[in-house]
Amino acid sequence: MPGPTRKTSRTGNPKTRRRPRQRRLKGRRLRSQLPESGRFLASAPASLKAQLGAVVGLETFRGEIGELTLAQYQRLVDQALLLFDQVYAHLPLKRAMHAVDPVQRLRLLKHRLANLRPADKPREMDFHREMTEIFNSVRDLHTNYLLPAPFAAHTAFLPFQVESFFDAGVRRYLVTRLIAGFSHATFAPGVEVTRWNGMSIERAVRSNADRQAGSNVDARFARGLDALTIRPLIRSLPPDEDWVVIGYRTDDGRDLEIKLEWMVFSPDSDADDEALGQARSAEIGLDLLTNAVGRAKKAMFAPKVAAAQERLAAAGSEARMFRSRSGDLTTSMPNVFRANPVTTPHGDIGYIRIFTFSTADPAGFVDEFVRLTDQLPRNGLIIDVRGNGGGNITAGERLLQVLTPRTIEPEPVQFVNTPLTLELVRRNGSQSQVDLSRWLESIAQATETGATYSRGFPITDPEDANDRGQSYFGPVVLITDALCYSTTDIFAAGFQDHEIGPILGTSGNTGAGGANVWTHELLRFLLPGPSSPFETLPNGAGLRVSVRRTLRVGGRSGTPLEDLGVMPNAVHEMTRDDLLHSNRDLITEAARLIKDLRSHQLDADVVLESDATLTMTATTSNLSRLDVFVDGRPEASVDITDGANPAVRLTPTSPSPGEVELRGYDGARLAAVLRLVF
Repeated sequence: MPGPTRKTSRTGNPKTRRRPRQRRLKGRRLRSQLPESGRFLASAPASLKAQLGAVVGLETFRGEIGELTLAQYQRLVDQALLLFDQVYAHLPLKRAMHAVDPVQRLRLLKHRLANLRPADKPREMDFHREMTEIFNSVRDLHTNYLLPAPFAAHTAFLPFQVESFFDAGVRRYLVTRLIAGFSHATFAPGVEVTRWNGMSIERAVRSNADRQAGSNVDARFARGLDALTIRPLIRSLPPDEDWVVIGYRTDDGRDLEIKLEWMVFSPDSDADDEALGQARSAEIGLDLLTNAVGRAKKAMFAPKVAAAQERLAAAGSEARMFRSRSGDLTTSMPNVFRANPVTTPHGDIGYIRIFTFSTADPAGFVDEFVRLTDQLPRNGLIIDVRGNGGGNITAGERLLQVLTPRTIEPEPVQFVNTPLTLELVRRNGSQSQVDLSRWLESIAQATETGATYSRGFPITDPEDANDRGQSYFGPVVLITDALCYSTTDIFAAGFQDHEIGPILGTSGNTGAGGANVWTHELLRFLLPGPSSPFETLPNGAGLRVSVRRTLRVGGRSGTPLEDLGVMPNAVHEMTRDDLLHSNRDLITEAARLIKDLRSHQLDADVVLESDATLTMTATTSNLSRLDVFVDGRPEASVDITDGANPAVRLTPTSPSPGEVELRGYDGARLAAVLRLVF
């Protein structure tokens, strides 16, 4: 008979609906539109030009800004008020934790606009600034005011990246990358940034952080640092200043300055996000800003890699494989994964970076992760999700099962109980593309009980979260930072709640985004028709809202993830060597944690004989007992030793078994589970 195979499942891509392309700046007279410090782009590499498209100075961009009417201002305020008052899941929490009231602020703004003459309406930039401040006040990166055209399609940038590290407990700042094609005699990767527009760099970052919407200090700081040089204008207004003066110190101790102008480009939208479709978009947990910053960094600092990844995505995952760097494994999902073995003072282990959970195919996402980890050392694995703004919640929760013998419990989510959420679930039952019927009974009961929230049910089907079982049996360490958000928060919480392994943070907390985010467009899709309270937004503007809050499981069952986040077991302060030498010290610290953990091995071959008996041979490490289940029924329990064990023959109860599950115990603790399907 053919040998056993492991169970896998794939789902086809859902029907897609592409977002309309935003108006972008014209590329004519590019040289004359560029500021002085951006003139290098005229002779920049072709790969960079292809990624950036038309690039203009900030002053030129401001001349493209259009004018909304007073009636359009009012419609945006009305729709934002509707979301906060009737849909926003975190409103009670935000009022309590941050002493804010976005509903009252929007009511006051609505009142002021209603008493204005059209000729006295505020300037568009002032209106956008006030709306942005109201949304930022709740410190929720899921709940956003998305600026209209031409802002939405553009990103403001300076031609370098700054990252922070610690030296003897003091935070310092380093230039780590320059945009492709930009060069300077002294301003280069490795110089230390000391001043920013006449103030200390520390003060500049913290001042910038205060304007960010992160829910904790670490999250605000991380976003404030990113926003020093990259600002996607879909979420942020353009910088007030046309240029910055950067003070820096060279390796030989000279203190110098450089003046660099802000520039604006229009990156393409993310193909994975556009492929999600309306049904899949109801499963999303994504920090739009971090996602946009990540795309901009790739376009600016690795344009050849970005172009190759785009070609691969267009060709389809079966067409070819790709590797970003020498030594990396090839992958069909280079936008998502980068994997390679690493040599450390504590031995050779596996390392896999997950850049995003944005995928229209959660099962395929898990398949590719398993394929990559099967090629890595089996005695330890580092999973690095730093800077991952989230994506498809189902993808994140389905991945947990391959790392643990435990049964995965997906996080439950709750609606806030309001007349509008009741109408939403009533009109989207089992026949809808987005089935909300499970929440109907408890929201309807809230009229009598006065409950604030509905009952909690998971977005991820528990069967899907456990459909393939464990595939990696070595110890695992998860690396997080304050830019981890949404689905990545949910993944990190599940990793911790199911006790898969220690979490090593480069910040003291994750971004603390505990919700399923829906767009205003999705809400219009789910409540269509002339009676819908959701109206078309003007000029490409958008709104996003945390519509279902997530709750943790296991020992922290019922605790909200929003604002609290996931605190790591240990914190590593990034070093200069980390920034300049591929996270060398960080990986060493993660490997040290792995060294102290116990590794297991469980490989087996099960053959169904012609007389309906099963012959099982197993090779194990650090396991003392193996229990055998056939189609869910216990059939045998055998003591085992390290290495190859003698063959075991058994006659199962079922005459035609379909699945054999082997449960390996390390003493009394379940340590490894292997499923084999005939």
